Amino acid sequence: MTAIVWDATASRFYETGVDHGVLYVMDSNGEYPLGVAWNGLISVSESPSGAEPTPLYADNIKYLTLMSAEEFGATIEAYTYPSEFEQCDGSATPELGVKIGQQTRKQFGLVYRTWIGNDVDGQEHGYKLHLIYGCLAAPSEKAYQTINESPEAITFSWEVSTTPPAITTYKPTSYIVIDSRTATPANLATLEDTLFGTEILTAELPLPDEIITIMTPA
Repeated sequence: MTAIVWDATASRFYETGVDHGVLYVMDSNGEYPLGVAWNGLISVSESPSGAEPTPLYADNIKYLTLMSAEEFGATIEAYTYPSEFEQCDGSATPELGVKIGQQTRKQFGLVYRTWIGNDVDGQEHGYKLHLIYGCLAAPSEKAYQTINESPEAITFSWEVSTTPPAITTYKPTSYIVIDSRTATPANLATLEDTLFGTEILTAELPLPDEIITIMTPA
């Protein structure tokens, strides 16, 4: 038997930061074939909902508890966004320099990275890749203000709902996390080449079943 030890060296973990944002606009086949960098990403707030218990009673006792379906949502905040996101935000460009709003919003995928730190290696002990599918952005408020003695850049914010794609053996999911601390390094490198692109590969977001295939050790 081994006694429990609290706060042992190299086991004090924390998560911080967000970077390497990539946008993938969904095509007509439900795939995400072309990734583009999302610069100016401030935060991504993950907001799962549902999974609420509903108790059922019979024979004067709690008979069982049913759980509602779980959904995944998020809030994206950024200083700017790639031009490819405009079609996801309800804009269209009928002519060069002309944009019209209130158009059909296209679904998209999103990838971003967060850092994992500990008491020995600091904030670069490891990282997680967050993959989100079937995103749909709701209209957002844009507040423009006069420039004064304390100028500030405006921030954009979008509430995002998701429609999860199918995945073999498991329930459909909109959200996958890859942890660099436990992933096989060679498989992780292959996945990152796929997600972020290389000199010969175009960045794309594989569907969940493809992610599992890529991350399965040889």
